[in-house]
Amino acid sequence: MASLPLFPLPQKSPLVGIARLASEGESLREGHNVEYFTLPAMSLLNRCVSNRNLPFTWTINPYRGCEFACKHFYARYTHEFMEMRDGAEFEQKIYVKQHAADLLRHDLRRVKPGEAIALGTATDPYQPAERRYEITRGILEEFARRRGFELGIVTKSNLIVRDVDLLREVAQNNVLSIHVTVTTLNVELARILEPRAPRPDLRMEAVRQLSQAGLNVGVSSSPVLPGITDSPADLEAVVKAAATAGARHIFAGALFLKPCSAAVFLPFIEQHFPHLVENYRERYHDRSFLPPSYGKRIEQLIARLRQKYGIGRGDPRGAISANKWPVQALDEQLALF
Repeated sequence: MASLPLFPLPQKSPLVGIARLASEGESLREGHNVEYFTLPAMSLLNRCVSNRNLPFTWTINPYRGCEFACKHFYARYTHEFMEMRDGAEFEQKIYVKQHAADLLRHDLRRVKPGEAIALGTATDPYQPAERRYEITRGILEEFARRRGFELGIVTKSNLIVRDVDLLREVAQNNVLSIHVTVTTLNVELARILEPRAPRPDLRMEAVRQLSQAGLNVGVSSSPVLPGITDSPADLEAVVKAAATAGARHIFAGALFLKPCSAAVFLPFIEQHFPHLVENYRERYHDRSFLPPSYGKRIEQLIARLRQKYGIGRGDPRGAISANKWPVQALDEQLALF
């Protein structure tokens, strides 16, 4: 019997760039089905590249991945840069950027006057990893030594109150705005949508404490989920609670669903909201954004509620620039990593 010809096994392409760095990361620890790894970084500032009118020029993300496991989160695709195709790995494998403060010290030379910086656009800077690694705190310590920068922070964690004194130092010589995300006050619903995030009442309490500390804090009620968090009564409850807590501004926008997020989110809808499955499949078929008419309806509703409860539109700097922050960019959860 003739022997079969031998063919070499196909070789995998060598990893390059961020994928190679991630593969070389040191495992730090495990817990609650989450693994933590170091991630060497050459720069901390990321320049926004978008054809949209973004309110900031630079972004900072202290971590890659987010343990809060929000099922809709658009940034799951960022793990694909590290050759991780399973959407669940975004919340299971958290990468901790090394030497962040030192990198920032060097990177800030690139920022020109008037160029705003957003902290926490593709990962939450106050997720559980921050309690142990304090990367975000180190970044704020660097900003506290600087003056003349414009910094916006987005989080859905009450851990931010740990840094109240430091945030006040930053705000003394820089323009600082804080945006705490609360999409529903329903604790049980929040636990389904954001399995590992702090309860919404704890986040509203954080807003109160930040406001009482004299900080410029508002509430992001994005994304609004059709059929789940978009009822007028539910949105009014959030706006009312934000105003009561002392929030200076609030904004809300419809769910933006990238394909990588849809692969996780739509099965989640099928499991928890089966009556909405066809609705979502139809709404997001071949598109990431809902029709403008839906967004306009939400915008008009929020505008009426702002007026009713005496709360601002969303500009953290008051009259300085009515269109600077943060409606389009943060509401649409743009890809900024």
